[in-house]
Amino acid sequence: MGSFNETEFIIRLKRKEESAFRELVDGWKDKVYNTALGLLQHAEDAEDLSQEVFMAAWNSIDGFRADASIGTWLYRMTVNRSLDLIRKKTRRNRLDFIRSFWAGGGKEEKEASDFYHPGVALEKKQDATLLFKAIRQLPEKQMVVFSLQKLEGLGNEQIALILQTTIGAVESLQQRAKANLRKKLIEYFEIK
Repeated sequence: MGSFNETEFIIRLKRKEESAFRELVDGWKDKVYNTALGLLQHAEDAEDLSQEVFMAAWNSIDGFRADASIGTWLYRMTVNRSLDLIRKKTRRNRLDFIRSFWAGGGKEEKEASDFYHPGVALEKKQDATLLFKAIRQLPEKQMVVFSLQKLEGLGNEQIALILQTTIGAVESLQQRAKANLRKKLIEYFEIK
């Protein structure tokens, strides 16, 4: 983009310039999609959520206060909407399980389907599936911090801005996430 001036860009967005919206989407679609995919672990959901994030950004740009960068704002929307969708699906899966159980089915809950994440080499797909399953079992904040750091390559300062917390809290969440993942993966390999 050459010499990018975020303030001017935000003004263009607030004026509802379609060219500015196209620039926003072109510049951020992969990051928003990959973040959603890393958290949701389902390609179609990540695609739908990405579109929702950009529509929400377009519709709510007037309320953007510029207390963070446009990128931080988009990441924050992506993370929050992803967590909302995960919670919604978790509730739905629990209700389906209970209904099935009382109807005599007694089926187990479904696991996340396999998916391809662009940050994972194809020959590592089996290991990645195991890792993503373990990541999905982390507490929410640990899952988000780990995904933003390892999958998106974000630094602690930017993650803290996205989550509206301190760098120290992010570092603590990273350490707990790594310890929890280590336990889960060691258990798996001991069973195997």
